[in-house]
Amino acid sequence: MMKRLRRYLVAGILVWLPLGVTIVIVRFLITMMDKSLVLVPRQYHPEEWLGVGIPGLGVILTIILLLLTGVLTANIVGRTFMGGWESLMDRIPVARSIYGAAKNFAEIVFSDSGNAFKKVLLVEYPRKGVYTLTFQTATDVGEIQGRTGEDVVCCFVPTTPNPTSGFIIIIPKKDTIELDMEVDEAVKLIMSLGVVVPTWTKHQTAELPFKTPEK
Repeated sequence: MMKRLRRYLVAGILVWLPLGVTIVIVRFLITMMDKSLVLVPRQYHPEEWLGVGIPGLGVILTIILLLLTGVLTANIVGRTFMGGWESLMDRIPVARSIYGAAKNFAEIVFSDSGNAFKKVLLVEYPRKGVYTLTFQTATDVGEIQGRTGEDVVCCFVPTTPNPTSGFIIIIPKKDTIELDMEVDEAVKLIMSLGVVVPTWTKHQTAELPFKTPEK
């Protein structure tokens, strides 16, 4: 009887917990985006001429603002302005470190170019026989590759259940196994503590096994 009740309780948690977390995060994002309404004069706010606020209106304004910013910075004038802005930020001691790190991270994650965070690799870490999921972040590591004399890659090892934190390892490319799973599938696997495993069929990969068992 107790096992059955526990099973029902867990089933209920699995329904409501993800829903609750989703609602909280979405509400937080909408609330943050609604703050963009401060850019609009007070007399044009919905509550001024409708008598009631419209939640989520800031989301539309934020998207429009982002699109306009992208359009403006994509031309020569915009690039010149951004060059001057970044030059100014580089002169501010503390802000330049924060701004530079945030800019580099955004370029790596959101840019369509490059190989950063485009591949999921399996490596034997922290010891032989134990495998860890990693995200490839760089293949050109300059001095490190020259000093080691190896064809090495830089990998980000995420922590569980928060994949945004972790550490990097430099590992020979021959010691990595490239997986078929997408980055978002690997993130789900990490966040779920290994419970949500992406489906995979052997015909997806031409050559199996990757490694022959040692005799």
